[in-house]
Amino acid sequence: MIALEFPPINEILRWKDLFESFNKISIIAVLAATIGTVVFLLAGRQSAKTAPRGIRNIAESTVEFIENGVVMQTMGRDGLGWTPFLLSLFTFIYLCNVPGIIPFLQMPATARMALPAALALMVWVVYNGAGIKHQGFGGYFKSVLFPPGVPKALYILVTPIEFISAIIVRPFSLAVRLFANMLAGHILLVTFALLTESLFQAKDKILIPFGVLPMGMLIFLTGFEVLVAFLQAYIFTILTAVYIGGAVHPEH
Repeated sequence: MIALEFPPINEILRWKDLFESFNKISIIAVLAATIGTVVFLLAGRQSAKTAPRGIRNIAESTVEFIENGVVMQTMGRDGLGWTPFLLSLFTFIYLCNVPGIIPFLQMPATARMALPAALALMVWVVYNGAGIKHQGFGGYFKSVLFPPGVPKALYILVTPIEFISAIIVRPFSLAVRLFANMLAGHILLVTFALLTESLFQAKDKILIPFGVLPMGMLIFLTGFEVLVAFLQAYIFTILTAVYIGGAVHPEH
């Protein structure tokens, strides 16, 4: 028999508070914000007259990726002013995702709903605020709730759907998508790690060689989570750009 006991879900999602309301997730979030800030500050101190190297090369590559892979694809040249915001969002989310595969941390901060929800709420405020700023309060909500080209008789159906979609579903889906993907990956890693440990420590020696199978899967999933950490940060960022672009330029 294999003694496999899965820990309570709360045990694998948090550490004990270091002090009130400051736990593992808080540590990772603070580290993510600090590391991202330090990287770009150090990169900015290097001379722009010389070829980028080291940390500046990483920073410039990230900026170019956001500009070419996110802003230009969704908002065009007019959206380049949003690069700092989208760059900060992508960097922070990625650095919050990666600790899921780092020893001792082994937990993505985005696997707790509070952080994705806070980020989604911030994005909701930003894209609605940008829409109101560029179109005016009435103009913005008119473009959202009464899309052009729709027969007036259909507005009784379209308007409630557009309201729910743009005002409620968007931030909710942003938060849930990031949270669910990172939580699922974390639970899978914990499951295969426990299965590997149990097989290698089995009293029945014949079971020990079979520990290689879940260990191989654990290694594969660890590498896969590196890709997932990047993809989820990218998806959150590009959807944010789409929402901002749609709010500022509704015709797009």
